[in-house]
Amino acid sequence: MTTSTTHTPLLNQPELPATMRAAILQRQGEMTMETLPIPHLEPDQVLVQVSAVGVCGSDVHYYEHGRIGDYVVDHPLILGHELAGRIAAVGSSVDPARIGARVAVEPQRPCRTCKQCKAGRYNLCPEMEFYATPPVDGAFSEYVTIQSDFAYDIPDNVSDEAAALIEPLSVGLWACERAEIKPGSRVLIAGAGPIGIIAAQAARAFGASEIYITDIAEDRLAFALEHGATHALNAKTDAVEGLDVDAFIDASGAAQAVRSGIKAVGPAGRVILVGLGADDVELPVSFIQNREIWLSGVFRYTNTWPLAIQLLADGKVDLDILVTGKFGLAESEAALKAGKQPGQLKAVVYPGR
Repeated sequence: MTTSTTHTPLLNQPELPATMRAAILQRQGEMTMETLPIPHLEPDQVLVQVSAVGVCGSDVHYYEHGRIGDYVVDHPLILGHELAGRIAAVGSSVDPARIGARVAVEPQRPCRTCKQCKAGRYNLCPEMEFYATPPVDGAFSEYVTIQSDFAYDIPDNVSDEAAALIEPLSVGLWACERAEIKPGSRVLIAGAGPIGIIAAQAARAFGASEIYITDIAEDRLAFALEHGATHALNAKTDAVEGLDVDAFIDASGAAQAVRSGIKAVGPAGRVILVGLGADDVELPVSFIQNREIWLSGVFRYTNTWPLAIQLLADGKVDLDILVTGKFGLAESEAALKAGKQPGQLKAVVYPGR
């Protein structure tokens, strides 16, 4: 994890530059380009030369508001946590044969020893260090470090962009796992943005037979029909209550979409909340009770990279179609603003350009 900037010479490894360029959020609404030392490598880590970084809604939120809940940008922070690259060097306990490998990075560092980690729920580790979550730096930079086992080899037929977007794909896969989607399932997804489209593709890969998606933007609904969904409904005019789906995944964060989606779930169905909205939302509690609906939030993911890589390699999920804007590292601020432009889904930053 990029938490230290002390440069340590690496023996028997390719010569590296002493410094790197990084785009840094200085404070709310202010980005600068700076030159920093190459991050220090711990024995179990690899140094990744970053090839592509996807822009996430959380990056945009930190840029626009300077905080997300209790996480406050109170010192300069490198944004970006959806990334892929090539291993440029390895720590002393890592096989040097990994140097040169193309990898997708799972951008988190759990403690591995707490109750949650030992139970296999490392996404809930209270000591988690997560890229681009204050005070941990992210990947809008030329190099990052990560524990070797969280840098996953990717096959040649998976692009750098798709490898970087395994991070949001992991959110969709984790939501589908939590929703217990299986062959023949009927699913409703609220929100046809990047996460909604990804969730639809993940549900299809899990074998869902009917995938409804709602949004207020007709262009996004049309795109969703081409890339995963089987039915598209305009949230302004089309009712979803009574669909009796097996699972509802909210990727919108809109309170009304959550309430309507819950009422579209059949008995013993599942509701998974992914989208970030208000801290408190009024829910149809009696409906949930009478149908014994199981409701859960989603907080990141656990052990999703191997499945994601396999789905991409097999062509069962297509992430390249989400990329609608490409930016150099010095254009990171423009990338953070790109999502507000019509027709934009996913901006990608290329630190090597």
